[in-house]
Amino acid sequence: MSAAPQEAQGLDWLLQMLRIRRMEEKCAELYGAGKIRGFLHLYIGEEAVGVGAARALREEDNVVATYREHGQALLRGVAMRAILAEMFGKQAGCSRGRGGSMHLFDRTARFYGGNAIVGAGLPLAAGLALADLMRGRAAVTACFFGDGAVAEGAFHETLNLAALWSLPVLFICENNLYAMGTALERAQSQTDLSAKAASYRIESSSVDGMDVQAVHTAVSVAAQAIRERPHPVFLEMRTYRFCAHSMFDPELYRERAEVERWRSRDPIASWQALLSSTGVLTDGARAAMELRVDAEIGDAVSFADAAAAEPVERLLSGVYAEGQHEAQLP
Repeated sequence: MSAAPQEAQGLDWLLQMLRIRRMEEKCAELYGAGKIRGFLHLYIGEEAVGVGAARALREEDNVVATYREHGQALLRGVAMRAILAEMFGKQAGCSRGRGGSMHLFDRTARFYGGNAIVGAGLPLAAGLALADLMRGRAAVTACFFGDGAVAEGAFHETLNLAALWSLPVLFICENNLYAMGTALERAQSQTDLSAKAASYRIESSSVDGMDVQAVHTAVSVAAQAIRERPHPVFLEMRTYRFCAHSMFDPELYRERAEVERWRSRDPIASWQALLSSTGVLTDGARAAMELRVDAEIGDAVSFADAAAAEPVERLLSGVYAEGQHEAQLP
């Protein structure tokens, strides 16, 4: 574990990881109660990747994520109310209740999904980066994806084009060792995923994804390099999801002992222990954080529960083009 950062920064990282963890735990509870339906993929265990990366990016940057994107959406500034309302299928959701858990989206936050198709966010990220390059916008497009996406054709096509065109994309691979229920070594002949990116002459490295400061440092360095000279960079975040792939997953493909070994490296517990040992975090401050997060979650759940569903007469809106509108990025 890295040395403690400055007090405010370290406490913020802990708070943000707690916000994600508690929100995800509440989502699992709400799913069991029938409030959330469809698929639900939890980020529990991977919070250090989301927080470390998000705090190294800027407001003008773009973020493209996977279907396990609740944490990234929250960190980009999408209100927890809008996230929970979306999961409840309500009109007040960030995608008007039509996307649900896997399709969170907020253009004003430059958060471009949430995508249910494995690897589909990669070419979208390349397109956003190309648009920025052509417009002269000094921005980074951060693209999150899992180790399973590395086996998709879109991964290889996108990395190839990104290298050829020097696109300002930061590829962030959240390698949690399993593509749904398939272990990495059973599906990939080359398990060093950074080596795959390097084969396209893309700067690449592997990072301890359970260490929030290691993630923050790696993303900060990569993002700054991209801003100074547009080009792609690949970071493999070696992390682990403590929960099953989704709420429907019987989780028969891995041993409980393996899960417990990774749980011993819980990024929240590890970071909290470091902050406490250095005197940055007191028992009172930790308790206050929990109360703050609980209040935010309680408010979001109440808001989502009371929100209205999309009117029946609007169910076909957005299916076909309505008038002549020129789409423009903010």
